[in-house]
Amino acid sequence: QVQLVESGGGLVQAGGSLRLSCAASGRTFSTYAMGWFRQAPGKEREFVAVISATGSRTDYADSVKGRFIISRDNAKNTVYLQMNSLKPEDTAVYYCAANRGYFTDSARLYTYWGQGTQVTVSS
Repeated sequence: QVQLVESGGGLVQAGGSLRLSCAASGRTFSTYAMGWFRQAPGKEREFVAVISATGSRTDYADSVKGRFIISRDNAKNTVYLQMNSLKPEDTAVYYCAANRGYFTDSARLYTYWGQGTQVTVSS
C-alpha cells in the first residue's frame, strides 16, 4: 500500500509559479513511477507529467511542456511539480499518482492516488 498526500496548491496570478509536493508513505517509493494529473471543473482528468522510478525519464503533456518540471527525491519519498509561467487554464485540482511498472500517461494504469490539491490561477 502507498498513501499519497499532495500539498503546495493555492491562488496565484497568471505568470506566477507554484511548487506542488506529493509525499508518499511506505518503503518502496523508489520502485514506483509517479505521475501528476489534473482535473478542471466540468472536464475529465488529464495527464500532466510523469517521472520514472529512478527519475531518469520524464514526460509532459504538450500544454505544460517548457513550463512545468517534475522531479523526485527518493530519499524523502517525495515527488514535486514545479509550475512556472502559470496560466488561467492551468486552474484545476492536481493529483499525484503512483504505479509500479508503467512509465505512462494513462490514468487507468495508476494504482494509488492522492486526494488532490487545488491550484487557481487568476488573470
